[in-house]
Amino acid sequence: MDPDVVVIKAESMNDLAAPQLAQPRLNGLLLTVFALAALVLAAVGLYGLMASIVTGQQRELGVRMALGATSDRLRWMILSQAFLLAGAGAVAGLIGVFLGSRLVASMLFDVTPNDPVTLVGVSLVLLSVAGLAAYLPARRATKVDAAVALRAE
Repeated sequence: MDPDVVVIKAESMNDLAAPQLAQPRLNGLLLTVFALAALVLAAVGLYGLMASIVTGQQRELGVRMALGATSDRLRWMILSQAFLLAGAGAVAGLIGVFLGSRLVASMLFDVTPNDPVTLVGVSLVLLSVAGLAAYLPARRATKVDAAVALRAE
């Protein structure tokens, strides 16, 4: 503004605000990393659970295939079990969010802890991950020959 003023130290606004924003940015990064780790653990756990359930039901699936059940019908039966488990987990998670929303309210920016759009979006992401994690065991179960499945035990 004034050409005669001596500038001792010139900093950009980003450099000036960085020390005050360091802790909130770290909190956001940690929450993101732990949320992604929880999502991966949930997917791996559901995949393992569904693989175990499908292995235990192999004889039943063989009988159903021998009696004329289509592979699409069997795949849907297995996926519906996974969605039932994931839906129960989503409901329990939503209850946990409503009970523990005060703990994270100070870390949220421009979003309320009980924001319906965010809660529905996160629930849909979790149900999608559950569907993908259960699809592989369901697909593998429908490719087994009925005679082989009946002789498995």
